[in-house]
Amino acid sequence: MEFWQNIYTNFDPVAFSISSVSVHWYGIMYATALLSAIFVAKELIKRDNINIKEAVFDSYIWWVEIGVILGARIGYVLFYDTQTSYYLSHPWQIFNPFVNGEFTGISGMSYHGAVIGFAIASYLFCRKNKLSMLFLADISVVGISFGYTFGRIGNFLNQELIGRTTDLPWGIYVGDSLRHPSALYEAFLEGIVIFVILFMYRNKTKFTGQLFLMYGFLYSLMRIIAETYRQPDIQLGFLFNTSWLTMGMLISIIFASICLLIILKVKKQKV
Repeated sequence: MEFWQNIYTNFDPVAFSISSVSVHWYGIMYATALLSAIFVAKELIKRDNINIKEAVFDSYIWWVEIGVILGARIGYVLFYDTQTSYYLSHPWQIFNPFVNGEFTGISGMSYHGAVIGFAIASYLFCRKNKLSMLFLADISVVGISFGYTFGRIGNFLNQELIGRTTDLPWGIYVGDSLRHPSALYEAFLEGIVIFVILFMYRNKTKFTGQLFLMYGFLYSLMRIIAETYRQPDIQLGFLFNTSWLTMGMLISIIFASICLLIILKVKKQKV
């Protein structure tokens, strides 16, 4: 266990370099997440004989990818950043990768913001192409849940989403503290577990959009569980003078409540 507990000391987050450009495992994992999500969605279209043209779905992928990127970044600025008012008054800075003329990249993405961006992009695409948004969303979320696993592994390899302190043998050292590998907990709970549930349930739904709503509810539930092992965002800490409520948990409670209420309402109408 010694190697595992000291993995951040023994592991290089840079996979390889091309000249002066370093390629991180984080980027590789996120590319893998995107490609695997697309692959799973397309395989399900073929496997379940879903009536949608490949060219239409390919176009939809581009729309939602842009929506996810915009939503994730804007969501972080609104939900997590301590300089929200600055960004709102200087919106061009939200996607500016330079600080004082030096390239630093763009850091700070919100998953819940990405979901909102996904939903907006889906709505706009479907309105333009006269398609059912919920129909496409149902197809997408199964692949998204699978790909999400690799995204959280990328967070782990990039030494992000640090866990709370623990004395469990599978904890990892971050500095001098032994901590939960919370990003891996999230990869399992928010990725693999949800994928298995949605995959098994996909042909048993009672209405269009049920998988999408189930995904929103299940993700939020798993995120709430994972947040109990994850260190709260350093710039926010615990909310409302509590010793347990984090921003991720609060947003997840809201999302889960909305999704559950819609599911119950639609089921009641169909009785």
